[in-house]
Amino acid sequence: MALLCSCQSISKSYSTRQLFKDLSLEIFAKERVGLIGPNGSGKTTLLKILSGLETPDSGTISYQRGIKIGFVPQTCTHPNKKPDQVLLEVLEQDQSLSFAEKRRLTETWLSRLGFTGKEGSADLLSGGWKKRLSFAKALILSPDLLLLDEPTNHLDVEGIFFLEKFLAKEQLTYLLVSHDRYFLQNTTKRIVEVNRIYPKGIFAIHGSFTHFLQKKEEFLQGQSKQEESLLSKARREEEWLKQSPKARTTKAQSRIRGAQALFQELSAIKERNQQKRAFIDFAASDRQTKKLIAAKNLSKRIDDKVLFRHLDFTLSPSSRIGLMGPNGSGKTTLLRLLAKELEPDEGTLKRADDLKIVTFDQHRLHLPDQITLREALAPEGEFVFFRGRPIHVAGWCKRFLFSPDLLDMPIGKLSGGEKARIHIAHLMLQNADLLLLDEPTNDLDIPTLESLEESLLDFPGALVLITHDRYMLNRLCNSLLVLGGGETPTFFADFAQWESAQKERTVEKKPKMLTCAENRVLTKRKEISQIEKKISHLEKEVYDLHRLLSDPSIVAHREKLQETCAVISCKEKQIEELYLQWEKAEKGK
Repeated sequence: MALLCSCQSISKSYSTRQLFKDLSLEIFAKERVGLIGPNGSGKTTLLKILSGLETPDSGTISYQRGIKIGFVPQTCTHPNKKPDQVLLEVLEQDQSLSFAEKRRLTETWLSRLGFTGKEGSADLLSGGWKKRLSFAKALILSPDLLLLDEPTNHLDVEGIFFLEKFLAKEQLTYLLVSHDRYFLQNTTKRIVEVNRIYPKGIFAIHGSFTHFLQKKEEFLQGQSKQEESLLSKARREEEWLKQSPKARTTKAQSRIRGAQALFQELSAIKERNQQKRAFIDFAASDRQTKKLIAAKNLSKRIDDKVLFRHLDFTLSPSSRIGLMGPNGSGKTTLLRLLAKELEPDEGTLKRADDLKIVTFDQHRLHLPDQITLREALAPEGEFVFFRGRPIHVAGWCKRFLFSPDLLDMPIGKLSGGEKARIHIAHLMLQNADLLLLDEPTNDLDIPTLESLEESLLDFPGALVLITHDRYMLNRLCNSLLVLGGGETPTFFADFAQWESAQKERTVEKKPKMLTCAENRVLTKRKEISQIEKKISHLEKEVYDLHRLLSDPSIVAHREKLQETCAVISCKEKQIEELYLQWEKAEKGK
């Protein structure tokens, strides 16, 4: 395979914060690479460096001559223009194409990505369709390497299925950043993790995401055993040094230098082996109520659009409902009904007295970028109160994987995942009977996702969850509620049952494949039907012509009369021939 891009010993820092150091990575043609790593490890920055939007502080990057690189960012914005106009603008600089060719390319890529041509202005599209348009903008230029930053963000589950099938079908070379574990499994053949737990800050394995996890576990176990071995050697050297040998010979000096190098290596491997995870623990109230919320015959519409109707369910402690459905189907609206932010058009919502509800909004906290991490985590002073106990902000920040050295950094410099951890920190300070989580997985790294899942599994209250993360839905939810189409919503036991139902529906929609015998019968039926239609049409024409024979104006003119009789005779002959064809077709059935 041809080498498209090579990074050698690149480093990048922002102010005093180092993202990565001496990082080396190569990308070859036809590769499908998944890039993962903790929040703040520099994944998005690395994509921007590869695309030419940023430059590394040190190191070199080499590209194949004439390479074209496409970049689809996390957040996609478009002008107030129709999607086809947006794509035509992308092609403006290409003088080798005629306008007709540009128009044909535009229509082709919009069609491939599911656009119908009836869409309105691009800036008014939903997040998922804006993402699709950004794909089209990148792909219409036929890039040799496509860089995708969190491509599943803002997509519903059906949108993710579409994207998976699209990437599988197209012959693309791409490097994508994602924390969606199923998406990584289904779309990549090589996984690269940027993480300081590795000696060179990077770990790359060819194969699926599942295979990567196995190899990562083997590597970390080996690194842990290496630490034990070094620790044993260090103890021996430490004892030798304590003896303070009188003769400091050259050999002894060499051993001292070796011991110092050993201690440094041990210190480095200890630091790498300290895998840190965010401390997530939602505080539940001690409520013993069996029914927290009872919904009966709920219906809701927005303007003229019916979102759902005739919805019944009960939320009890340990209920964990996952909400699914296309974008715009009413998932967030239902959460707002439960949170008392909206009222149903019909039906009732009975809540337990003094019900404590905590909501995770997909748009996060609206905190100004200029405030510091200290102010964001502890807005009322130097302490927060978690479960009635004061915790200093320096200790509180460590629970969410922030170094105390970063407390005075403006949060505008933090990654999306780090801002999400601030949001989770705020929610943990509130007691809850019911958690309403709207897309909590966006931007979170995989270790934080796992910590979040473990905390939610332990949470004794009720949970209603909107997420496109199929792994999280499978792991957490004991029922799925699927909205869409304004119909009565449907409950499923789990994601696997829903997926099975979708496959059955797809099979039902496909036309039935006929056997040769069935096809012959169907063809004969069509032939007979066509003959019968022709006979009926001709008989009506003959009937109308016979009526003309009684018309005095026709009878009085000999030529017209003869002409009419000739036409009648011709058509009656055609009818006789059709009847013979009909009899022959009937016998051959």
